[in-house]
Amino acid sequence: MLNILREKMSKHSISAITLLLMLLIALFFISFLLGRYPISPYEVILAICSKITGIDFGLSQTVETIIFQIRLPRILAAILVGASLSIAGASFQGLFKNPLVSPDKLGVSSGAGFGAALAILLYGGYFLIQALSFIFGLLAVVVSYLLSRTFKGTSMLTLVLCGIAIGSFFSALLSIAKYVADPYGQLPTIVFWLMGSLASVTTQQIIMVLIPMLIGITILILIRWRLNVVSMGDEEALTMGIDVKKMQAIIIICCTLITAAAVSISGIIGWIGLVIPHIARMILGPDHKVLLPASVILGAFFLLLIDNISRTVTTVEIPLGILTALIGAPFFIYLLKKSKEVWV
Repeated sequence: MLNILREKMSKHSISAITLLLMLLIALFFISFLLGRYPISPYEVILAICSKITGIDFGLSQTVETIIFQIRLPRILAAILVGASLSIAGASFQGLFKNPLVSPDKLGVSSGAGFGAALAILLYGGYFLIQALSFIFGLLAVVVSYLLSRTFKGTSMLTLVLCGIAIGSFFSALLSIAKYVADPYGQLPTIVFWLMGSLASVTTQQIIMVLIPMLIGITILILIRWRLNVVSMGDEEALTMGIDVKKMQAIIIICCTLITAAAVSISGIIGWIGLVIPHIARMILGPDHKVLLPASVILGAFFLLLIDNISRTVTTVEIPLGILTALIGAPFFIYLLKKSKEVWV
Protein backbone atom coordinates (compact mmCIF):
# COMPACT_ATOMS: atom_id res chain seq x y z
CA MET A 1 0.00 0.00 0.00
CA LEU A 2 2.84 2.37 0.90
CA ASN A 3 4.62 1.61 -2.37
CA ILE A 4 1.43 2.35 -4.34
CA LEU A 5 1.03 5.67 -2.52
CA ARG A 6 4.64 6.61 -3.24
CA GLU A 7 4.21 5.69 -6.91
CA LYS A 8 1.11 7.88 -7.16
CA MET A 9 2.92 10.79 -5.50
CA SER A 10 5.86 10.35 -7.88
CA LYS A 11 3.59 10.38 -10.94
CA HIS A 12 1.78 13.44 -9.60
CA SER A 13 5.09 15.25 -9.04
CA ILE A 14 6.37 14.44 -12.51
CA SER A 15 3.09 15.53 -14.12
CA ALA A 16 2.98 18.78 -12.14
CA ILE A 17 6.61 19.69 -12.89
CA THR A 18 6.13 18.83 -16.58
CA LEU A 19 3.04 21.05 -16.76
CA LEU A 20 4.87 23.92 -15.05
CA LEU A 21 7.78 23.55 -17.46
CA MET A 22 5.45 23.63 -20.47
CA LEU A 23 3.81 26.80 -19.13
CA LEU A 24 7.23 28.42 -18.71
CA ILE A 25 8.25 27.50 -22.28
CA ALA A 26 4.97 28.91 -23.62
CA LEU A 27 5.42 32.16 -21.70
CA PHE A 28 9.02 32.34 -22.93
CA PHE A 29 7.86 32.54 -26.57
CA ILE A 30 4.88 34.78 -25.79
CA SER A 31 7.21 37.28 -24.10
CA PHE A 32 8.92 37.99 -27.43
CA LEU A 33 5.62 39.26 -28.81
CA LEU A 34 4.94 41.75 -26.01
CA GLY A 35 6.17 45.33 -26.17
CA ARG A 36 5.62 48.70 -27.74
CA TYR A 37 7.06 47.51 -31.06
CA PRO A 38 4.73 44.81 -32.46
CA ILE A 39 6.38 41.56 -33.54
CA SER A 40 4.44 38.60 -34.94
CA PRO A 41 4.97 34.95 -33.94
CA TYR A 42 6.05 34.27 -37.52
CA GLU A 43 8.87 36.83 -37.24
CA VAL A 44 10.03 35.36 -33.94
CA ILE A 45 10.18 31.85 -35.40
CA LEU A 46 12.05 33.09 -38.48
CA ALA A 47 14.52 35.04 -36.33
CA ILE A 48 15.27 32.00 -34.14
CA CYS A 49 15.61 29.72 -37.15
CA SER A 50 17.92 32.24 -38.78
CA LYS A 51 20.22 32.22 -35.74
CA ILE A 52 20.24 28.42 -35.59
CA THR A 53 20.70 27.67 -39.29
CA GLY A 54 22.54 30.81 -40.41
CA ILE A 55 20.05 31.31 -43.25
CA ASP A 56 18.95 34.88 -44.00
CA PHE A 57 15.13 34.98 -44.13
CA GLY A 58 15.01 38.66 -45.02
CA LEU A 59 13.95 40.01 -41.61
CA SER A 60 14.56 43.69 -40.98
CA GLN A 61 17.52 44.68 -38.81
CA THR A 62 15.13 46.42 -36.43
CA VAL A 63 13.20 43.23 -35.70
CA GLU A 64 16.40 41.22 -35.10
CA THR A 65 17.79 43.93 -32.83
CA ILE A 66 14.62 44.05 -30.73
CA ILE A 67 14.41 40.26 -30.43
CA PHE A 68 18.05 39.42 -29.68
CA GLN A 69 19.47 42.56 -28.08
CA ILE A 70 16.50 43.90 -26.12
CA ARG A 71 13.86 41.27 -25.39
CA LEU A 72 15.96 38.08 -25.24
CA PRO A 73 18.40 39.37 -22.56
CA ARG A 74 15.49 40.67 -20.52
CA ILE A 75 13.56 37.40 -20.79
CA LEU A 76 16.60 35.33 -19.82
CA ALA A 77 17.36 37.67 -16.91
CA ALA A 78 13.80 37.37 -15.59
CA ILE A 79 14.00 33.57 -15.77
CA LEU A 80 17.39 33.41 -14.04
CA VAL A 81 16.57 35.94 -11.31
CA GLY A 82 13.16 34.43 -10.57
CA ALA A 83 14.57 30.89 -10.42
CA SER A 84 17.49 31.96 -8.23
CA LEU A 85 15.45 33.91 -5.67
CA SER A 86 12.83 31.16 -5.48
CA ILE A 87 15.19 28.23 -4.92
CA ALA A 88 17.20 30.28 -2.42
CA GLY A 89 14.03 31.03 -0.48
CA ALA A 90 12.91 27.39 -0.50
CA SER A 91 16.35 26.23 0.63
CA PHE A 92 16.57 28.79 3.44
CA GLN A 93 13.06 27.94 4.65
CA GLY A 94 14.07 24.29 4.90
CA LEU A 95 17.45 25.04 6.46
CA PHE A 96 16.10 27.40 9.12
CA LYS A 97 12.89 25.36 9.51
CA ASN A 98 10.92 28.59 9.23
CA PRO A 99 8.33 29.37 6.52
CA LEU A 100 8.88 33.13 6.91
CA VAL A 101 12.55 33.12 5.91
CA SER A 102 13.48 34.80 2.62
CA PRO A 103 16.78 34.92 0.66
CA ASP A 104 17.71 38.34 2.07
CA LYS A 105 17.45 37.29 5.71
CA LEU A 106 21.24 37.29 6.16
CA GLY A 107 21.67 40.82 4.80
CA VAL A 108 22.58 40.09 1.19
CA SER A 109 20.03 42.53 -0.28
CA SER A 110 21.02 45.38 2.04
CA GLY A 111 24.68 44.81 1.27
CA ALA A 112 24.03 44.68 -2.47
CA GLY A 113 21.92 47.85 -2.27
CA PHE A 114 24.72 49.74 -0.56
CA GLY A 115 27.25 48.43 -3.10
CA ALA A 116 25.12 49.64 -6.00
CA ALA A 117 24.57 53.03 -4.33
CA LEU A 118 28.32 53.38 -3.74
CA ALA A 119 29.02 52.64 -7.40
CA ILE A 120 26.47 55.26 -8.46
CA LEU A 121 28.09 57.82 -6.12
CA LEU A 122 31.42 57.04 -7.78
CA TYR A 123 29.81 57.76 -11.17
CA GLY A 124 30.36 54.16 -12.21
CA GLY A 125 28.69 52.50 -15.15
CA TYR A 126 26.58 49.35 -15.20
CA PHE A 127 29.63 47.12 -14.82
CA LEU A 128 30.78 48.81 -11.60
CA ILE A 129 27.24 48.86 -10.20
CA GLN A 130 26.84 45.14 -10.86
CA ALA A 131 30.29 44.29 -9.52
CA LEU A 132 30.02 46.28 -6.27
CA SER A 133 26.47 45.13 -5.56
CA PHE A 134 27.57 41.51 -5.99
CA ILE A 135 30.69 41.97 -3.82
CA PHE A 136 28.92 43.81 -0.99
CA GLY A 137 26.05 41.32 -1.07
CA LEU A 138 28.51 38.51 -0.45
CA LEU A 139 30.39 40.59 2.11
CA ALA A 140 27.27 41.19 4.20
CA VAL A 141 26.62 37.45 4.54
CA VAL A 142 30.28 36.66 5.25
CA VAL A 143 30.34 39.25 8.05
CA SER A 144 27.05 37.86 9.44
CA TYR A 145 28.45 34.33 9.45
CA LEU A 146 31.79 35.28 11.01
CA LEU A 147 30.04 37.40 13.64
CA SER A 148 27.75 34.51 14.58
CA ARG A 149 30.80 32.28 15.08
CA THR A 150 32.07 34.57 17.85
CA PHE A 151 29.16 33.59 20.12
CA LYS A 152 29.22 30.48 22.27
CA GLY A 153 26.71 27.83 21.39
CA THR A 154 26.38 29.06 17.81
CA SER A 155 23.00 28.20 16.33
CA MET A 156 21.01 29.06 13.22
CA LEU A 157 18.99 31.52 15.30
CA THR A 158 22.20 33.36 16.19
CA LEU A 159 23.11 33.51 12.50
CA VAL A 160 19.70 34.95 11.62
CA LEU A 161 19.97 37.59 14.36
CA CYS A 162 23.47 38.56 13.19
CA GLY A 163 22.13 38.74 9.63
CA ILE A 164 19.37 41.09 10.73
CA ALA A 165 21.90 43.29 12.54
CA ILE A 166 24.31 43.42 9.58
CA GLY A 167 21.41 44.05 7.21
CA SER A 168 20.33 47.02 9.34
CA PHE A 169 23.91 48.30 9.35
CA PHE A 170 24.14 48.24 5.56
CA SER A 171 20.67 49.79 5.33
CA ALA A 172 21.99 52.67 7.42
CA LEU A 173 24.98 53.02 5.10
CA LEU A 174 22.57 53.02 2.17
CA SER A 175 20.57 55.81 3.80
CA ILE A 176 23.78 57.83 4.17
CA ALA A 177 24.58 57.24 0.51
CA LYS A 178 21.13 58.50 -0.51
CA TYR A 179 21.48 61.49 1.81
CA VAL A 180 24.77 62.66 0.22
CA ALA A 181 23.75 61.80 -3.35
CA ASP A 182 23.04 64.45 -5.96
CA PRO A 183 19.24 64.89 -5.74
CA TYR A 184 18.91 65.60 -9.46
CA GLY A 185 20.98 62.74 -10.87
CA GLN A 186 22.39 60.18 -8.47
CA LEU A 187 19.49 59.95 -6.01
CA PRO A 188 16.82 59.06 -8.62
CA THR A 189 19.19 56.45 -10.07
CA ILE A 190 19.72 54.87 -6.64
CA VAL A 191 16.01 54.86 -5.84
CA PHE A 192 15.09 53.34 -9.21
CA TRP A 193 17.74 50.62 -8.84
CA LEU A 194 16.46 49.73 -5.38
CA MET A 195 12.91 49.27 -6.70
CA GLY A 196 14.09 46.57 -9.09
CA SER A 197 14.09 46.53 -12.87
CA LEU A 198 15.37 44.55 -15.84
CA ALA A 199 14.98 47.40 -18.30
CA SER A 200 18.72 47.95 -18.81
CA VAL A 201 19.99 44.39 -18.58
CA THR A 202 22.41 43.31 -21.31
CA THR A 203 23.80 40.05 -22.59
CA GLN A 204 27.18 40.86 -21.01
CA GLN A 205 25.58 41.29 -17.60
CA ILE A 206 23.81 37.95 -17.91
CA ILE A 207 27.06 36.23 -18.86
CA MET A 208 28.74 37.67 -15.75
CA VAL A 209 26.16 36.19 -13.36
CA LEU A 210 25.34 33.02 -15.29
CA ILE A 211 28.19 30.93 -13.86
CA PRO A 212 27.59 31.69 -10.14
CA MET A 213 23.84 31.21 -10.63
CA LEU A 214 24.21 27.87 -12.40
CA ILE A 215 26.78 26.63 -9.88
CA GLY A 216 24.59 27.54 -6.89
CA ILE A 217 21.35 26.20 -8.38
CA THR A 218 22.99 22.96 -9.57
CA ILE A 219 24.54 22.21 -6.17
CA LEU A 220 21.24 22.87 -4.37
CA ILE A 221 19.40 20.58 -6.78
CA LEU A 222 22.00 17.82 -6.30
CA ILE A 223 21.84 17.94 -2.47
CA ARG A 224 18.10 18.53 -2.21
CA TRP A 225 17.43 15.14 -0.59
CA ARG A 226 19.93 16.01 2.16
CA LEU A 227 17.96 19.19 2.82
CA ASN A 228 15.03 16.95 3.82
CA VAL A 229 17.23 15.37 6.48
CA VAL A 230 18.69 18.68 7.69
CA SER A 231 15.21 20.20 8.02
CA MET A 232 14.24 17.36 10.38
CA GLY A 233 16.77 18.47 13.00
CA ASP A 234 20.45 18.09 13.85
CA GLU A 235 20.10 14.84 15.80
CA GLU A 236 18.18 13.08 13.03
CA ALA A 237 20.70 14.29 10.44
CA LEU A 238 23.66 13.07 12.49
CA THR A 239 22.13 9.63 12.94
CA MET A 240 21.86 9.36 9.14
CA GLY A 241 25.51 10.28 8.65
CA ILE A 242 24.98 13.86 7.48
CA ASP A 243 27.61 16.42 8.49
CA VAL A 244 25.17 19.13 9.61
CA LYS A 245 27.66 22.00 9.89
CA LYS A 246 29.15 21.25 6.48
CA MET A 247 25.71 20.95 4.88
CA GLN A 248 24.54 24.21 6.47
CA ALA A 249 27.63 26.00 5.15
CA ILE A 250 27.14 24.62 1.61
CA ILE A 251 23.48 25.69 1.51
CA ILE A 252 24.22 29.17 2.86
CA ILE A 253 27.08 29.68 0.38
CA CYS A 254 25.00 28.55 -2.60
CA CYS A 255 21.96 30.63 -1.63
CA THR A 256 24.10 33.69 -0.99
CA LEU A 257 25.94 33.28 -4.28
CA ILE A 258 22.81 33.07 -6.43
CA THR A 259 20.94 35.78 -4.49
CA ALA A 260 23.83 38.24 -4.74
CA ALA A 261 24.17 37.48 -8.46
CA ALA A 262 20.43 37.97 -8.99
CA VAL A 263 20.25 41.25 -7.07
CA SER A 264 23.31 42.60 -8.89
CA ILE A 265 21.45 42.67 -12.24
CA SER A 266 17.87 43.23 -11.14
CA GLY A 267 17.99 45.39 -8.03
CA ILE A 268 16.01 44.44 -4.96
CA ILE A 269 12.92 42.39 -5.85
CA GLY A 270 11.04 41.14 -2.83
CA TRP A 271 8.45 38.42 -2.11
CA ILE A 272 9.56 35.94 -4.77
CA GLY A 273 11.77 33.98 -2.41
CA LEU A 274 9.02 33.99 0.22
CA VAL A 275 5.79 33.38 -1.72
CA ILE A 276 6.85 31.07 -4.56
CA PRO A 277 8.18 28.26 -2.30
CA HIS A 278 4.82 28.31 -0.47
CA ILE A 279 2.94 27.90 -3.76
CA ALA A 280 5.25 25.05 -4.79
CA ARG A 281 4.74 23.45 -1.39
CA MET A 282 0.95 23.64 -1.77
CA ILE A 283 1.15 21.95 -5.18
CA LEU A 284 3.74 19.26 -4.48
CA GLY A 285 4.19 19.07 -0.72
CA PRO A 286 7.23 19.70 1.51
CA ASP A 287 9.57 17.10 -0.05
CA HIS A 288 12.61 19.10 -1.19
CA LYS A 289 13.41 16.52 -3.86
CA VAL A 290 10.50 17.90 -5.89
CA LEU A 291 10.02 21.21 -4.09
CA LEU A 292 13.31 22.76 -5.26
CA PRO A 293 12.89 21.94 -9.00
CA ALA A 294 9.30 23.16 -8.84
CA SER A 295 10.40 26.37 -7.10
CA VAL A 296 12.94 27.01 -9.86
CA ILE A 297 10.30 26.71 -12.60
CA LEU A 298 7.60 28.61 -10.68
CA GLY A 299 9.98 31.43 -9.75
CA ALA A 300 11.13 31.82 -13.35
CA PHE A 301 7.52 31.80 -14.59
CA PHE A 302 6.34 34.29 -11.98
CA LEU A 303 9.04 36.91 -12.52
CA LEU A 304 8.82 36.60 -16.31
CA LEU A 305 5.06 37.16 -16.06
CA ILE A 306 5.55 40.15 -13.74
CA ASP A 307 8.18 41.63 -16.06
CA ASN A 308 5.81 41.29 -19.02
CA ILE A 309 3.15 43.13 -17.06
CA SER A 310 5.56 45.86 -15.96
CA ARG A 311 6.54 46.74 -19.53
CA THR A 312 3.12 46.48 -21.18
CA VAL A 313 0.39 47.54 -18.74
CA THR A 314 1.23 51.27 -18.90
CA THR A 315 3.23 53.59 -21.12
CA VAL A 316 5.72 54.08 -18.27
CA GLU A 317 7.45 50.93 -17.02
CA ILE A 318 6.57 49.95 -13.45
CA PRO A 319 9.50 48.79 -11.26
CA LEU A 320 9.39 45.07 -10.56
CA GLY A 321 9.73 45.47 -6.80
CA ILE A 322 6.47 47.43 -6.69
CA LEU A 323 4.52 44.83 -8.66
CA THR A 324 5.88 41.83 -6.74
CA ALA A 325 4.93 43.53 -3.46
CA LEU A 326 1.45 44.51 -4.71
CA ILE A 327 0.78 40.96 -5.89
CA GLY A 328 2.88 38.99 -3.43
CA ALA A 329 1.72 40.50 -0.13
CA PRO A 330 -2.06 39.99 -0.61
CA PHE A 331 -1.49 36.56 -2.13
CA PHE A 332 0.69 35.54 0.81
CA ILE A 333 -2.08 36.58 3.21
CA TYR A 334 -4.50 34.51 1.11
CA LEU A 335 -2.20 31.50 1.38
CA LEU A 336 -2.00 31.86 5.14
CA LYS A 337 -5.80 32.00 5.44
CA LYS A 338 -6.47 29.10 3.10
CA SER A 339 -3.75 26.77 4.32
CA LYS A 340 -5.03 24.36 6.96
CA GLU A 341 -1.87 22.31 7.25
CA VAL A 342 1.06 22.85 9.57
CA TRP A 343 4.22 23.75 7.68
CA VAL A 344 6.94 21.14 7.92
